Amino acid sequence: MNSSRLPINIVWFKRDLRLRDHEPLLLAQKAGLPVLMLYIFEPSVMAAPQYDERHWRFVSQSLEDLNRQLLSFGVKILVYESEVLPVFAQLLSHFSIQTIYSYQETGLKITYDRDKAVTHFCKKQNINWQESVANGVVRGLRNRKAWRESWYDFMAAPLAKVDWENWKQADVSNLKVPDIAPKKLHPNFQPGGESYAHAYLKDFLNNRIRNYAKSISKPLESRRGCSRLSPYIAWGCLSVRQVWQAAAQSHAAHGRKFQHAAFASRLRWQAHFIQKFESEDRMEFENVNRGYDALEKKTDPILFDSWKQGQTGIPLVDACMRCLIATGWVNFRMRAMLASCLTHLLWQPWQPGAEWLAKLFLDFEPGIHYPQWQMQSGVTGINTVRIYNPVKQGQDNDPKGIFVKQWVPELRNVPENFIHEPWKMSAMEQQLYGVALGKDYPTPVVDIKAAHRFAREKLWSMRSDNAVKKENSRILKRHTLPDREAWASTQG
Repeated sequence: MNSSRLPINIVWFKRDLRLRDHEPLLLAQKAGLPVLMLYIFEPSVMAAPQYDERHWRFVSQSLEDLNRQLLSFGVKILVYESEVLPVFAQLLSHFSIQTIYSYQETGLKITYDRDKAVTHFCKKQNINWQESVANGVVRGLRNRKAWRESWYDFMAAPLAKVDWENWKQADVSNLKVPDIAPKKLHPNFQPGGESYAHAYLKDFLNNRIRNYAKSISKPLESRRGCSRLSPYIAWGCLSVRQVWQAAAQSHAAHGRKFQHAAFASRLRWQAHFIQKFESEDRMEFENVNRGYDALEKKTDPILFDSWKQGQTGIPLVDACMRCLIATGWVNFRMRAMLASCLTHLLWQPWQPGAEWLAKLFLDFEPGIHYPQWQMQSGVTGINTVRIYNPVKQGQDNDPKGIFVKQWVPELRNVPENFIHEPWKMSAMEQQLYGVALGKDYPTPVVDIKAAHRFAREKLWSMRSDNAVKKENSRILKRHTLPDREAWASTQG
């Protein structure tokens, strides 16, 4: 190493956009060297089909928030738009990089391949890369024998606290860092940032959690009754440990045992699915149960496009899709229904649908997204096959059609008894209520009852297939908790 270069350490932010409970920051401070904090917008990742402008707007807002917090300490996170290795190579020409601190990322293949390239670069340049465990998800885990206990221990551990008054900032005055224009807030989307994350957390635990259990399945009421923390957890504005401990403190102070238990179960459920993906990330592309490769499904561009654009002629399905396009969020049950509609009622392969909804979910988390698509599509072999009836879901969870009418205004004058089955209206009733089916709003692209029956027969017949049963044994051994605790079957 050239001794004229100042030795420094780097903290590389990825999906951990916070300053509190951030182990890499704490480890970097304890190491004693000046620290350079870094975030990189990677063109290759930004262009991945699972991502959208909404995601990078959220990240940009989160970085702005962090730098606002750091301003009073004279500290700043440097932000680049480049592939990762050229940035590290540039920094290496100015500094002697001793250690890069970051969190492990349970991400897409594109980020996994990027991390392998960084590993090779670090070994070649004699740089230590120290990755911290993220949210209790264990890399290299072969089975779940001790996983639950270790996860609880991780959640109970003290939060990592950095002393910003004594932070040693690397001198970056000679670096040429291009200015990246901040991305403005969008009124329909949750704003990014650690400050907003804590405000949402406080409001939920102090107020909105009262309605959590009774609103979680309803597309309209869930928009306030749910925690709405998922984007902040997915992008690391909050650690799961922060949320877990704050919820425990709230329970101790305010009671509400049932509501807190329901919420806590979903935090465990979140970790359970990410651990699945961490242990078998091929499910980004393939059926986790290889026996289901025998299912014959081919993409029908017309059916797929009708689903994507919220034009299936099935009101609740279309309302949910249009809401997602416009706001980036619907509740869990409606997400499951959208996946079921595509893969069961429309009998389409799950992979294109998974890409499309990843692009729409502001809280897209690969480790949850792909195992959930496998489960909701009925290709795991170990979970109950759930074929959602969108008419019944509407009648149960949006009985007056308020949510449907908000997002499918073509049906705004249709009465409650027809709102979830407008195709049952006569021509005279259509004229009376101001909607001509097939012109103002589509007729259903499939016969729901016939499609439901076809999918049920196909999927249940696969359960007795020898290849499916063989794969079941492998999956249970690798991914299931020893006592078969039903985290994986928690439904929202």
